[in-house]
Formats: sequence, structure tokens, C-alpha cells
Amino acid sequence: MIFIQIRTNSAIPMKTLLIAIAAIFTLAGSVYAGCGKKVTDEGALSSYDAETKMIIVKAEDGEEAKLTITKDTVVKDSEGKEVALEDLVEKSVKVISEHKKVDSVEAKAS
Repeated sequence: MIFIQIRTNSAIPMKTLLIAIAAIFTLAGSVYAGCGKKVTDEGALSSYDAETKMIIVKAEDGEEAKLTITKDTVVKDSEGKEVALEDLVEKSVKVISEHKKVDSVEAKAS
């Protein structure tokens, strides 16, 4: 067997060391899992609370998505012009978000 000497003068079998290194890389990879995943919600913008910066998008199947507006959120009408979020309440919208933080809200053409 091959042994590696560590500072404490104790020998660790190579197999144990390789398993430990593999476990570290596996755990480090799971930290990044799901990052960058964009979610698209389509439906009616049922409410907007400016104080809490929360919106609720109600899909056609009745499912609601509660999302948070950020300072970087882009809000556009169906023609691509920037508008106030309040103007889109009760209208059909497409919302793109990541980790429940809204990237963009766009009104769908009626």
C-alpha cells in the first residue's frame, strides 16, 4: 500500500485520502446547484405591494407565484416601453425570475 505522510507523522492510506478529496469536490459542486436557473411565470398580475416590493402572479391553473421586485427589475408593456408596475396590475404578464427575485415583468399582448 501507498501511504502519505502528514505533518502529524501519521500515515493515511491513499484510498482514504482520495475518498476525502472526492467528497470535498462533490460537496463544493452542490453549493452551485441551481444557480442561474431562470423561472418564467405567466398569468395575471393579481397584486403589487410597493411597500414590501412583492407581486403575486396568478396562473391560469390558479397557482400563485409570490415574487420580490428588486432595484434591477425591468418592467415593460406589450410594446416594449418601460412602464410603472402599478400599470400592469390585473393584466396578463410574463415574469422572469431567479430565486424568487424578479428580473423582468412584461405585459403580454391582449
